[in-house]
Amino acid sequence: MKQRTLGREVSVQGTGLHTGEAVTLTMKPAPAGHGIVFKRVDLNGQPEIKPRVDMITDLVRNTAITSGHAKINQVEHVLSALHGCGIDNVLIEINANEPPVMDGSAKPFVNMILQGEPVEQEKDREYFVLDEPISVTSGDRTIIALPCETLRISCTSADDRGVHTQHLSLDVDPDVYMTQIAAARTFTIYEDIEQLVKLGKIKGGSLDCAVVIKGDKILSKEPLRFKDEFVRHKILDIIGDIMLLGMPLKAHIIATRPGHAINSELTKKLWEKLEERKKGGAKKKPRPAMVLPTETSLNIRRVLDTLPHRYPFVMIDRVVEFIGEDELVAIKNVTINEPYFQGHFPSDPVMPGVLQVEAMAQAAGILMLRRTSNEGKNAFFMSCDKVKFRKAVRPGDQLVINAKLTKNRGNKIGVAECNCTVDGMVVSSGELMFAVMDTTEEA
Repeated sequence: MKQRTLGREVSVQGTGLHTGEAVTLTMKPAPAGHGIVFKRVDLNGQPEIKPRVDMITDLVRNTAITSGHAKINQVEHVLSALHGCGIDNVLIEINANEPPVMDGSAKPFVNMILQGEPVEQEKDREYFVLDEPISVTSGDRTIIALPCETLRISCTSADDRGVHTQHLSLDVDPDVYMTQIAAARTFTIYEDIEQLVKLGKIKGGSLDCAVVIKGDKILSKEPLRFKDEFVRHKILDIIGDIMLLGMPLKAHIIATRPGHAINSELTKKLWEKLEERKKGGAKKKPRPAMVLPTETSLNIRRVLDTLPHRYPFVMIDRVVEFIGEDELVAIKNVTINEPYFQGHFPSDPVMPGVLQVEAMAQAAGILMLRRTSNEGKNAFFMSCDKVKFRKAVRPGDQLVINAKLTKNRGNKIGVAECNCTVDGMVVSSGELMFAVMDTTEEA
């Protein structure tokens, strides 16, 4: 895929959320390899800032970056729009220390980009392709990045009382971003407003640019744009915050109660791996030999030898038995200590359906890897079909995962029929497709 910039200059005017000051933001075309650069035209020397995660200086209800004496607050919505629309090179001139908040979403910036008539450039786009899992945990917040051939985000948003818990999983491309993410507005809890004012924040805030949650009520000048608008805005913020990596990312991000602080911690870890790769750091060594044909079961140690997943994303505790070459039975003990129960749902904990699908995918991956018996291989989840959820899975349940390989194309592409049972009753099922890939290949 080629790099992209704007075909012409576009501008927008508005008010800064935190300062309440009038601001004009202008996006201008830039040459291939230029990247995304902010220019403070209101300061002496008109300093330029190429946003990176090591420039972050403020994470209270926004992401702010600083270079020398130049600072820009709330960069996440602009970066999110550019990242989501696939824009690689642009010069952003701004005459204040934060972009206009507009309606609290990224939609106005998407409209700007479309008015700027994006064009392809000669150079190919560079991606950071994640090759091993990364996770960050802070209290009841968790964010994990897993290897994936696209940018996929699975997010659970929840307030402290668990009243407005929402979950959504999307493969992010420009069409999905523009139609399903960009219009989601920022939101806040009513009780937090006073503290934000004391901190000198949200001087330009109003119901024109945010949704306010007061108890069970939603305060807004217009109806919710999506029934799950809150989790969509969390995804919007993640897309903006990871753009501080400096290039688009290919990974599956799984977030529970994300925020700018934990988003930035994940981006820092990604940045460190990117810098190590640029410096020619050691490649990840392949794991020990995979499942041997003579093994009839796997304990947790052997499961960890086989799968790339680590806490809190290991969904297989034990493979109880292999049935011939194409079938296995595994278990996952569901306990109240699972981190996702803090947000899904605190007052009535239920195991997310997407994690039951992941358990089936991990079981099927083990089955496929056992057939190939090759070192340095991973089974990557590609798609699922005919997925059904029949009964809630709760703490104290033992999930029994049954996986049967039904198709195998050259030991590289596999399809498996899977189901999960609790006490002999089917709680979920699906048909999963996955690919076996060499982990030692260049990203």
